[in-house]
Amino acid sequence: MDKIKEFAQWVMDAKKITVLTGAGMSTESGIPDFRSENGIYAQEENVEYYISEYYFKNHPVDFWHKFKRIFSLKLMGNFSPNQGHLFLKWLEDIGKKVVILTQNIDGLHEKAGSTNVVELHGTLQTATCPKCQAKYDLAFVNSHDVPRCVRTLKNGKVCNEILKPDVVLFGGMVQRFEEALQAADGSDLLIAMGTSLEVAPVNFIPSYVAAEVPHIRKVLVNKTPTKMNDVFDIVLHAGIGETVAKVQQYIADAR
Repeated sequence: MDKIKEFAQWVMDAKKITVLTGAGMSTESGIPDFRSENGIYAQEENVEYYISEYYFKNHPVDFWHKFKRIFSLKLMGNFSPNQGHLFLKWLEDIGKKVVILTQNIDGLHEKAGSTNVVELHGTLQTATCPKCQAKYDLAFVNSHDVPRCVRTLKNGKVCNEILKPDVVLFGGMVQRFEEALQAADGSDLLIAMGTSLEVAPVNFIPSYVAAEVPHIRKVLVNKTPTKMNDVFDIVLHAGIGETVAKVQQYIADAR
C-alpha cells in the first residue's frame, strides 16, 4: 500500500494519537529551525551558551539582548499556524483524542486551536519574575529592552526583578516529561513531525514506545533522515504541509 494511504488508514483506525513535534513543524510558518543550513545555529555563534541558565543568572541584561535577537522576539506574535498545525486541530474536530508533545516554544499549536498541548521546552509567549512569580505576556516583554517586574510588593516597593522567559534554557530541565511518556504509552498511533530527534530526553520517547509498547504504530514525517528512522514503521521524507494535505484528503474521501 502507498505510504500516504497507509498513514491515513492508521489515523482513521486510531482513537488516541500522540504527536511529537519539533522545529520543522513551524518552518512553513516562517520560523527558522535550529539545525538546518539556514537555521539559528548557522546564523548565530555560541547559541547554547548565550541562552543558557548560566548566562541568564550571570549576565541577565545581555542575556535578554541576545535572546530577543536569536528568537526574533519582536516578530514572534506575527507568525500564524500552518497547514501542519491546522491538520492536528482537524484531527480533534473529527473525534480523535490528540495529545501534542512539542519541543517548540512558539505557541502555534495553541493558536491553531489544539486543546491538549504539552510544551516540553516551555513557551516564548510569557515570562515570569524569578522573585515574586508574577507572569507577563509577550507584548509586555517586547515593550521593554530588558523586561523587569512592575508588581508592587507588600512593602510598597516595585519588585523591579529582571524577568525570566518561560522557556527551558540550556542547562534547564525539560517540563512534564513523565506526562509525555504516559501519553505516548497510552496511544494507538505515535506521529513524529518536523523533528531531527537529536535532543535528549525528548528523542527517547519513540525508542521507548518501540521497546516497551511495540504494538503502537509509529510514523515519522521529516524532510531529512534522522538517526532514529529505523524505530518507525512508516518514514516520509517530505514537507509536512504537502504530506498532511494528502492524508487529510484521503481521510475526507473515505468518510
